Amino acid sequence: MGITVISSNHPARWWAKLPDGRLECRACPRLCKLSAGQRGFCFVRQNVAGQMVLTTYGRSSGFCVDPIEKKPLNHFFPGTSVLSFGTAGCNLGCRFCQNWDISKAREMDRLADLASPETIAAAAQKLGCRSVAFTYNDPVIFAEYAMDVADACRAAGIEAVAVTAGYMTDESRPEFYQHMDAANVDLKAFTEEFYRRNCYGELAPVLDTLKYLRQATSVWFEVTTLLVPGENDSEPELALAADWFAANLGPDVPWHFTAFHPDYMMLDKPRTPPKTLTRARAIAQSRGLRYVYTGNVHDPEGSSTWCPGCGRQLIERDGYELGAWQLKKNCCADCGFEIAGHFAEQPGQWGNRRLPVHLG
Repeated sequence: MGITVISSNHPARWWAKLPDGRLECRACPRLCKLSAGQRGFCFVRQNVAGQMVLTTYGRSSGFCVDPIEKKPLNHFFPGTSVLSFGTAGCNLGCRFCQNWDISKAREMDRLADLASPETIAAAAQKLGCRSVAFTYNDPVIFAEYAMDVADACRAAGIEAVAVTAGYMTDESRPEFYQHMDAANVDLKAFTEEFYRRNCYGELAPVLDTLKYLRQATSVWFEVTTLLVPGENDSEPELALAADWFAANLGPDVPWHFTAFHPDYMMLDKPRTPPKTLTRARAIAQSRGLRYVYTGNVHDPEGSSTWCPGCGRQLIERDGYELGAWQLKKNCCADCGFEIAGHFAEQPGQWGNRRLPVHLG
């Protein structure tokens, strides 16, 4: 990586011209107001000659085949492989970003692979991937590219997955999710203070995205919260979040609690103790949530899927490896309880592999 590329200047959606001549980007709640030549906070949406453009269309920071559980999605064709890629830049400024080398990069620093939507769909087919994921950085900022890739994938029988912080506007949200089959939304905390201080963003638009997905779409989605010691892991905050989750999203949306490790601008915090994740899982389960998981730690119980009806282990997981499988279609093989999600008759066999690929 580290090659220089020319910006694509692909026409962008969701913007308006202001009376003073500047352009207002309406893809995300920042509503960046750009004079000629200026770029938004994300760095990849730019005012070029009075038009808003996406400078990273068709250009990726690299492709990799992953297990779908790594996104994480535990109820979306378990065991299958997903062709994953991102671009550069991000519309949040998380101090603890785990992919900061990509999300904080300028596009000329990180965009090392060129690929059209049709090329990506064909590669996913050839590699035997069930889905393609827009990940590593947030697809909201390269939505035009992601939507075109999603359409090409659907035409080839490949599912489209958005891994996102959900930080978007009422204007961009509906069109974006019309093209997606599944999503994992990163709910970073449950206080505005955390979002303001640690992400340079706001909580409310993320909650709006979650409610929109639940109430207005058929997109399968799961939620992830990275627990940072002393920042968003208190029992009162987790209880409030779980109550909101149960009331607004219902009992069947999976929730993943994952462990933080010191990174980027938050090197002063310790790793998340496994017991913190176990406690968070118990709090969410006590509110009636049926599918609550732990991640980034070795916890076979917390990473496996259990039947809400009879308590049987339905999908055994050790890391990203699947073991025992006790589902018949999407029901418990013992009691017949219907499990929310998308399941094939048999699990995929991709396992724990990570396969970097080059499409350029």
